[in-house]
Amino acid sequence: TPFRGDASGNTAFGSADGFLINGSVNNGATSPFAQSAAFGNNRPGSRSLYNGNVGVILGNSAWDARPYSFSGQQSPKPSYTDTQFLGTFGGPIRIPHLIRNGPTLFAGYQHSADHNATTQSALMPTALERRGDFSQTLDAFGRPVEIRDPVTGLPFAGNVIPSNRITPQAAALLGYYPAPNVDATGRYNYQTPLLVATRQDSVQSRLSKAFRGRNQLFGNFAYQRTKTDTTSVFGFADSTTVSGIDTAINGSHRFSMFLTLRLRYQFTRQSTDVTPYFTGRANVSGDAGVSGNNQEPANWGPPNLVFSSGFAGLGDTQYVRNRNHTNAWNAESQWNHGRHSVTFGGDVRRQQFNMLSQQDARGTFTFTGSATGSDFADFLLGSPHASSIAFGNADKYLRGSSYDAYVNDDWRASPVLTLNAGVRWEYETPLTETLGRLANLDIAPGFRAISSVVATDPVGALTGTRYPASLMRPDRRGVEPRLGVAWYPVPGSSLVIRGGYGIYRNTSVYQSIALLLAQQPPLSKTASVETSATTPLTLANGFVSPGATSNTFAVDPDFRVGYAQNWQVSAQRDLPASLTASATYLGTHGSHLMQEFLPNTYPLGATNPCPACPVGFVYLTSNGTSNRHAGQFQVRRRLRNGLSATVQYTISKAVDNATALSGVSLSGASIAQDWLNLDAERGPSTFDQRHLLNVQFQYTTGVGVSGGALLDGLKGTLFKGWTATSQLTAGSGLPLTPVYLTSVPGTGVTGTIRADLANTAAGATPDGYYLNPASYTAPTSGRWGNAGRNSVRGPAQFALNAGIARTFSLSQRLNLDWRIDATNVLNRVTFANVNASVGSPQFGLPNRANQMRRVQSTLRLRF
Repeated sequence: TPFRGDASGNTAFGSADGFLINGSVNNGATSPFAQSAAFGNNRPGSRSLYNGNVGVILGNSAWDARPYSFSGQQSPKPSYTDTQFLGTFGGPIRIPHLIRNGPTLFAGYQHSADHNATTQSALMPTALERRGDFSQTLDAFGRPVEIRDPVTGLPFAGNVIPSNRITPQAAALLGYYPAPNVDATGRYNYQTPLLVATRQDSVQSRLSKAFRGRNQLFGNFAYQRTKTDTTSVFGFADSTTVSGIDTAINGSHRFSMFLTLRLRYQFTRQSTDVTPYFTGRANVSGDAGVSGNNQEPANWGPPNLVFSSGFAGLGDTQYVRNRNHTNAWNAESQWNHGRHSVTFGGDVRRQQFNMLSQQDARGTFTFTGSATGSDFADFLLGSPHASSIAFGNADKYLRGSSYDAYVNDDWRASPVLTLNAGVRWEYETPLTETLGRLANLDIAPGFRAISSVVATDPVGALTGTRYPASLMRPDRRGVEPRLGVAWYPVPGSSLVIRGGYGIYRNTSVYQSIALLLAQQPPLSKTASVETSATTPLTLANGFVSPGATSNTFAVDPDFRVGYAQNWQVSAQRDLPASLTASATYLGTHGSHLMQEFLPNTYPLGATNPCPACPVGFVYLTSNGTSNRHAGQFQVRRRLRNGLSATVQYTISKAVDNATALSGVSLSGASIAQDWLNLDAERGPSTFDQRHLLNVQFQYTTGVGVSGGALLDGLKGTLFKGWTATSQLTAGSGLPLTPVYLTSVPGTGVTGTIRADLANTAAGATPDGYYLNPASYTAPTSGRWGNAGRNSVRGPAQFALNAGIARTFSLSQRLNLDWRIDATNVLNRVTFANVNASVGSPQFGLPNRANQMRRVQSTLRLRF
């Protein structure tokens, strides 16, 4: 934030007796005049112009704790070794008799191999269930499950499905399910160790050169490549490679001591390649007899299977090959006049998104038990409750530009008052596709009728409206004022009052919308279908049903870019014992935030009020709002006698009705339940963490020139030069929404229907649960579920990390840094998510844990 300057315009992070960077020379507790000559590169001799370092960071599975197991039974611990090599070099380029005073060069390289080990638990079908025998199967409440024959409506004899009724598609896909391997009396009967391996290489370089005192030219180049190999609970190994180039050329000219001009050009390129396990390996869908989905070699693999009862859902990632480019130009000038420092400038960016990917090429089947009373029995009979698919128009070439201009005045009005005022204008063009391959819906008033409109012929057949090439009208209303103030109200006192207000615009909203518009008919095949008596779905033809809806997504052509108004006020004062205390109020109000809903839908069991109206598509608007209020209290001890520390507590509350606040998606979590009552979506924001405590601690024993310290001899050798650090984070849980996993009537969309909070007097929540299964049921027939959006709280969060380091001075030119760091040093398990699907045997139980204790050691040689 630009509003943290003191009354004279200086940065107000507070003074300190010293400054310590982890891994640097440890002079934090001594006078600057006692620092080693190597610090600051003030060394004699011809090599004093150059500096650098080489280092290695090591970790091993033997040092790390065993991953947490949800089943309570230990699984094999993965074996791995983490390594990171790094090196930097800097100094002027000089070649005798050729280059005497060349540019200054900095170059750095890093290579790392990192592993993240977890134990994944899941619920797999038992040997009996795989054969169609449900005589031993219990529901989420421990009651026997009764399996009905969907043909006759009568129970199967002995609760066993005859083997000749199990479809070949189900039998083939069932072969990818592993058998249970742990005690089946728990909520999970299968677990396996998973290892995520990440390898990264990065290069950074920078050149700078001053010309004739008034001109400076400098440039930088950075390259990074990251490859991540992941394995699913089914053993499918997928690979993701992300590489990027970032290069820039900067120039500055000082016209006078009062006026400076800076120019900048920047080019960035990012490539993303995702290779699923089955790509080019096996056509799982085709071999199983599933038709209607994309079966090109790049998209080989199984369809996605979703079960409402908690069985592990079969699936794999989607194939992706993306290439994105950005060219950016910036001009900025700074003018100092009296007590005013005025900055003004602007930016122009041209973006390219070149993509080869599909939204849901293999399709998704959802099983809820609507046919037999058991979702897995429905699967064996090949009777999904809903299906969805989207593929075609795989290669997309999206283009867009963004512009901004700004002016800001930093005015030191008096020795006790500084004002900072400015305004910024931002505008982003909605993305277009080079071949016009975008499709939206032309919608009649009240959503009574729809018609597809394509960018190559952007005239709506229903309304006669002519749309722009992006099918969305641009929003040029991006005016953003900024204001800040810093004031010393009491002469001679350290008390300073700061305040600020600003408007900030969401500048990256259009890409995800354009990707969905590019995956719509008539450009591609999409479907979102619920089974019915007239068009029953099967595993064999669930993606070729004639009842498929023509479009699954549309956006308001008058969509507006969302923005947030932020304001804050704080008071800070120095206290005795090198302490500084501050209290801050922060407020945010968001406007024109994204909302998604399903037009013309109605509750389960209700009568369709408009049978002729179109259904099955998600509609995106920008009418959402949000509010966040937070109080922040901080006490900071400046470095004194080797000790510095910061304690910060934040209490906050955030609410919104912006169902798609975290991004545009066709998943149920981002779609409103009742399209006619969007105000009912108002509830705690997904990120609403009411309480958060952060504590940081650092203690250094100090070191001086040539090792001289307060202690000498053996005690000094053992005691000096150590730095201990620790970070503690503790906070309340994030909100959750209890849902009933079935499709909205007339659509194939699942996850939007809420559960009913039916029994508030159900007793205490059982040990280990975060939601009481006895308190929630399926919604009453004919109305929407009454459990509010984000109405319950998930697990509290806790993390404690620690480290210890020492610098060994080998000579005036060489220093050796050694450090050991531990994350989650107490090896305490905290949970990141809870199953909130009513009817699942895992309802109310955590299903994702944080990483357990991990230890790494660093060794770095600096010269």
